[in-house]
Amino acid sequence: MHFDLVDLRLFIHIAESPSLTQGARKACMSTAAASARIKSLEESFSNRLLYRDSRGVELTPSGKLFLQHARVIMRQVDYMKNEFTEYGAEASGHIKIFANTTAATEFLPEILAGFLAERPGVTVDLQERLSRDIVRGVMDGSTDMGIIAGPVKADGLQVIHFSTDQLILVTPLDHPLAKRKKVKLAETLAYPHIGLHEGTTLLRFLNEQVALHGQTLNMRIKVYSFEAMCRMVEAGVGLAILPESSARRHQRTMGLSLIELDEPWRVRERSVLVRDLEALPTVMRALINILLAQNGNSE
Repeated sequence: MHFDLVDLRLFIHIAESPSLTQGARKACMSTAAASARIKSLEESFSNRLLYRDSRGVELTPSGKLFLQHARVIMRQVDYMKNEFTEYGAEASGHIKIFANTTAATEFLPEILAGFLAERPGVTVDLQERLSRDIVRGVMDGSTDMGIIAGPVKADGLQVIHFSTDQLILVTPLDHPLAKRKKVKLAETLAYPHIGLHEGTTLLRFLNEQVALHGQTLNMRIKVYSFEAMCRMVEAGVGLAILPESSARRHQRTMGLSLIELDEPWRVRERSVLVRDLEALPTVMRALINILLAQNGNSE
């Protein structure tokens, strides 16, 4: 069995491109040379890795498995390179993060601002993803770490809890539900709701819970931030369900009532997902330690 790092990086480029030609171009290689290397890889592993046709390329089952291992190996190589840059181990490197809606829009930007200001050699690629895509991304090596809320089914991954929040109902001050201490989700469904835009983890989760009641959310408007949701609520447009930490922050400057949701799923455990904490470069472990310290969970 023979292959080198050039082969692995080439295969990743091809797998992430619509065609062999474009993958080869990303790898700064001719199409003919790229094709020969892929053929050699397939012969070396005695497995077909790509289906080729006029429309482009598609990974075979063996190709998908090979891609997962190739990504992990190349990330470890990149980690090793970053550990020996001129800035020092904790002040350099690139971190790719898949995060849920709350993390990507609420608390991570502030944490990353201070983190990056102290580390001029570090770059970050932060992407908002659905929970299932976060887990899959960490497992197949397409991201360095994931940040997720709620129960996690992630066999083979390390799950590091760092904080707890809960979902809460937010209403205008004069709403019929505003004086209630607790309310069931079903009791809110007669009223118009304000939600986050399509594709967010929170909207998907709430739709799933409402579907269990055999209903759909009466969605009046979808917006792009928790602040916008709260402003709509204050104006009397409808109700909203969002994390308590965000709701209480906006309650300081807006006329809002916060009511506890009487549902077992309201509590949301926040966790960091990684493949192997000890294998991560120093700079990534430093970021995880900051997350833990921010919430009083540092070791």
